[in-house]
Amino acid sequence: MCLDALFKTSLPENHSLEVILVDDGSTDGTSKAVKKYFPKVHIITGNGNLYWNQGMRLAWKSAYNIKDYDFYVWLNDDTFIENDAITHLVSSYERFKKENLSEAIIVGSCKNNETSTRFSYGGHTDKGIVIPNGKLQNVKYMNGNFVLVSKTVFHILGNLNKDYTHGMGDYDYGLRALEENIHVIISEKYVATCAINKGIPTWCNPNKKLKQRWSHFNSPLGLNIKEYKIFRKRFWPKSYYKSIIKAYFKMLLPKIYYKLSLNK
Repeated sequence: MCLDALFKTSLPENHSLEVILVDDGSTDGTSKAVKKYFPKVHIITGNGNLYWNQGMRLAWKSAYNIKDYDFYVWLNDDTFIENDAITHLVSSYERFKKENLSEAIIVGSCKNNETSTRFSYGGHTDKGIVIPNGKLQNVKYMNGNFVLVSKTVFHILGNLNKDYTHGMGDYDYGLRALEENIHVIISEKYVATCAINKGIPTWCNPNKKLKQRWSHFNSPLGLNIKEYKIFRKRFWPKSYYKSIIKAYFKMLLPKIYYKLSLNK
């Protein structure tokens, strides 16, 4: 269980941990179980339509209303951290700041399962995923599964972008950090386990009917084209129209899209 692993993790000296959990309309008794087994957790009730980005925004806002913490940690409920994970991220942050005299966000590298070393989530560049190699490495894009944000960075960037419902909020935050000359760094080793989502997304899956693809094309759990347009226009304005046309083409004619992609 995510919370079990979290409360078992070691903490840096003179640091304590407070946990904010957003229960966004769950029907499986999550809040009741958390209150029973982890009574110190602050439970915030959502409206059932928050998804990842809005849920994380609410959690972060609620945390800041309690206290201006030295660090804020994003942690997904399907991500299970190692015993030294938080200590490792804080140590990495402090060492990077001392050596480089600049701020950084530290992204926890996740592996697919406990017995493998296969990358699942963490940091990316335009060339692809970045595998932890024992060194602090800069990345351009970050997954929000397990991330350490310092008080200083939070004061500069603020909360996650309100324009996104589910996806793109983590990428947006990392790209905004780079614009402010804040480094985005991955952990030197795998510090958590999170199973990777497999398969072709429904919105561009050639085995799905057009109606299904269209639904996911507009869904928070799919591409979410309206918010995707905001994201692309914000960071890649010169290629905005090309990227949007490409998205529609991929959704409408996925078989042709993949065939053309394979032939390149």
